[in-house]
Amino acid sequence: MKKQLLFLSCILLSVSLMAQVKISGTTKDKRGRKLAGVSISLKDSYDGTVSDSLGNYSFKTTEKGQFVIEAKLLDYTTVTQPIIIANDAIALNFMLKEEVSELKAVTVTAGSFEAGDKKRAATVMSSLDVVTTAGSNGDVTGALKTLPGAQQVGEQEGLFVRGGAGYETKQFIDGTFVNNPFFAGAQDIATRGRFSPFLFKGTVFSTGGYSALYGQALSSAVILESIDLPERSEIDASISTVFVGAGTQQLGKKKKWSYGVNYGYTNVYPYFQIVKQKPDYFTVPAFHSGEANFRIKTKKGMLKFYTSFNQQELGLRRPNIDSSTLKNAFGLTGTNWYNNISWKENLGKGWKMNWAGSYSTNYNDIFSQIQNQNNEFTTAGLWYIDSNNFSLKNTANVSQIKAVFEKRLKGISTIRFGNEYWHTFNTGKYKSYSISLNENLYAGFAETDVYLTNDIAAKLGARLEHSSLLDKWNIAPRLSLAYKTGKDAQMSVAYGDFYQTPENNYLFVSKNLGYVKATHYILNYSKINNNYSFRVEAFYKKYQDLIKTFPTYKNAGNGYAQGIELFWRDKKTFKNVDYWFSYSYLDTKRDYNNYPMQLQPTFAANHTASLVAKRFVMKWKTGFNVTYSYATGRPYYNLQYAGGTKYELKDQGTTIPYNSLSFSVNYLPNLGKPKAKSFIVWVASITNVLNQNQVFGYNYSYNGNIKQPITPPAPQFFFIGCFISWGVDRSQDAINNNL
Repeated sequence: MKKQLLFLSCILLSVSLMAQVKISGTTKDKRGRKLAGVSISLKDSYDGTVSDSLGNYSFKTTEKGQFVIEAKLLDYTTVTQPIIIANDAIALNFMLKEEVSELKAVTVTAGSFEAGDKKRAATVMSSLDVVTTAGSNGDVTGALKTLPGAQQVGEQEGLFVRGGAGYETKQFIDGTFVNNPFFAGAQDIATRGRFSPFLFKGTVFSTGGYSALYGQALSSAVILESIDLPERSEIDASISTVFVGAGTQQLGKKKKWSYGVNYGYTNVYPYFQIVKQKPDYFTVPAFHSGEANFRIKTKKGMLKFYTSFNQQELGLRRPNIDSSTLKNAFGLTGTNWYNNISWKENLGKGWKMNWAGSYSTNYNDIFSQIQNQNNEFTTAGLWYIDSNNFSLKNTANVSQIKAVFEKRLKGISTIRFGNEYWHTFNTGKYKSYSISLNENLYAGFAETDVYLTNDIAAKLGARLEHSSLLDKWNIAPRLSLAYKTGKDAQMSVAYGDFYQTPENNYLFVSKNLGYVKATHYILNYSKINNNYSFRVEAFYKKYQDLIKTFPTYKNAGNGYAQGIELFWRDKKTFKNVDYWFSYSYLDTKRDYNNYPMQLQPTFAANHTASLVAKRFVMKWKTGFNVTYSYATGRPYYNLQYAGGTKYELKDQGTTIPYNSLSFSVNYLPNLGKPKAKSFIVWVASITNVLNQNQVFGYNYSYNGNIKQPITPPAPQFFFIGCFISWGVDRSQDAINNNL
C-alpha cells in the first residue's frame, strides 16, 4: 500500500511540474539602466517575484488563460501587460518610467542663488546667515556681496552685478517692485538697505536670466518673500552703539492670524565722538524707522499686509576740490513710506492665484552750498564752483498691482501667466525749475515649467511691456534648461532679453529715449547637497541702446560683460565650521554717458573673491564669524571736453586693490538654561580689522590738476549691541543657522 501511495504522489508531482509555465525577463528604465527591486506579479493570483540586482526576474505559475501581469516600483509609473498563459514559457521585458516629483526633480539654477527654502538643498543664505556674516552689519545687500557676481563697491548704494551699474539691479518683495530699497545719502558715501533680513523667509539672488514674472532690471533681481505667520508671540528689544529698538509679533490663539509692530531709532552721534569721520558733520545722521504687519490665513491661502515708514536727516561739509579756502556743504532730510499687500490662494483643480499690490512714496529735500571758512554761504564767481549752490526737492510715487495665475499640468509641470500695471509719478524742483515725469507701464507675461523627467526640465517664458512715457513696446523671451548629470549634480543653461526704462536723471533731460537692453547667456554646473554646495558658472552679457549723454541724449551706447564665477560652501569638513568661498572673473567694457569709446566702467573690478567662515563654540556659548573680501583695482578716468563732439581722457589709472577683513562675535548667555523665558544675544563686530587703505576712485578738479582719492568716511566700523526676545527661543537657530 505504501508503495502504491508513493507511486501516485510521484505521478501527481510530475504532472504538476509539467503544468507550470515559466515567466521571465528584465526590468529597465527609459534610459536602459537596469532596475532592481521591481515587484512583478500576476494580478488576481499569488504568483510573482522581485527583480534582482541585475534587473532580471523569473517565476513559475500553474495558472492558465488570460491574465494581466504588473510591474511596480516606488517612484516609477506602474506598467501592466495582458498575457495569455498556455504551455510555453513567456519572455517579457518591462521598461518603467520614473515619476517626476518635486523632491527628486532637477531645478533650473542658471544665474540664481536661492535662499531660505529648506525643501531644497540649494539653499545658500538664510536670514541668520545675513546677520552672522561678518561685515554685512545685518544688511541683505552687504551679505549678498560675498556671493559670486557681486562687486565690492563701497562709495555708492546698490548691488553692482556682472558689469552692471547699481540701478541695473532691482529688488522685489512678494512679487512687487521696491522703488527705494536703500536710504538716501551723500555723494561718495554708500548707504544700507531699509529692510531687516528677518522680514523674509526666502531670497532669490538672480545674477542673470531671471523669471519672466519680473522686469525692469537689466542685470540682476533680488526677489524677497516675506514670512507667513510667526511660530509664536514674542516681544523684542535691542540696544547698541548706534540704535535702539523695540517691537512685538502677536500670534492668534488658533494660529489663524498675526500682527506686529516695530520701531527703531538710529543716531550715530555717540559713535562719531569715538570714531572720527573725515567729513565734518554739522547734522549727524539720524533715522526714525517704524513698521507694521498683519497676516491672516484664508480658506486655502494667506493674506499679508506690510507697511514701513522712515525719516532721516544728515548734513556734512568737505573741502572744495577747486579752492583751498572754500567748502562744499551738503544737507538732506527725507521720508519714505512703503506699503505691500499680497494674497495667495489655492483655487482647486490645480489652480493657484497670487495677487499683490504696492504703493511707495519717497521725498528728499537736498541743499548744496559753497561755504567759506566760517561755514557761511558764499559765491566764488566761478561757474564750476558756484554750480554747487543749489536746492533740490524731489518726490517719487510708485503704485503697482500684479496678478499671477498658475495651473498645475501633468506631473509637476506648471504654467503661470498674468499681468501688472505700474504708475510712477515723479516731481522735482531744482533751484527755480520744476520738473515732472508721469509713467504708466503695462506688462503681460507667461511662463511654463516643463519636466520631461526627473533629470530634464525647461523653463520657457516671455514678457511684453509698454511704456507710456517712451511710447514704445518691448518683448523679452526667456529660456532656461536643466539636466541632471548625477547624484546631486546638474548642468543648466539660460538665455534671455532684459529691458529697462532709462533712469530718471536721463529722462528729466530728454524724454526722446527708448529702452536700454541686455541679452544674457549663461552656462552653469552645480553639485549641491545638505553638506556641500559647489557651482561654476560662465556668462556673456551684451548691452545695447545704452544712454549716451554727449553730444545729445540718445540710445547710442553699447557694451559687453563676460566672465566665470565659482562658489564653494562646506558645512562638514571641519567640525562645527561652516564656510564658503566665492570668486568672480569679470571682463567688461561699455560706451555710455560721455565715454569717448568702450571703457571698463569705474565700478567694475576684474577679479573679486570672498571667504566667509563661521564657528560656534558650545562650551563658550559663542559664535565667531570672519569675512575676508578682495578685489583687484578698479579703473578711474578724468574725462574732459575736447571741443566739437568729443570728450577725451586726460588722465586714467587703476586704484589699489580692495582688501577688507571683518570679524564678529555672538554671545548667547542663556544657552543651556531650559527654563529661560527669553532669548538674549550680544553682538560685537568690526570691519576692516587690519585698517587697510581702501580707495574706490578719484575726484578731479575742474582743470584736472588736483586728484583726490574717494575713501570711506572712516577706515573702520565698530558695533556692539544686545538683542532680546521674550516668548521665543532662537538659540538653536543661532547655532545651526546654516541648516
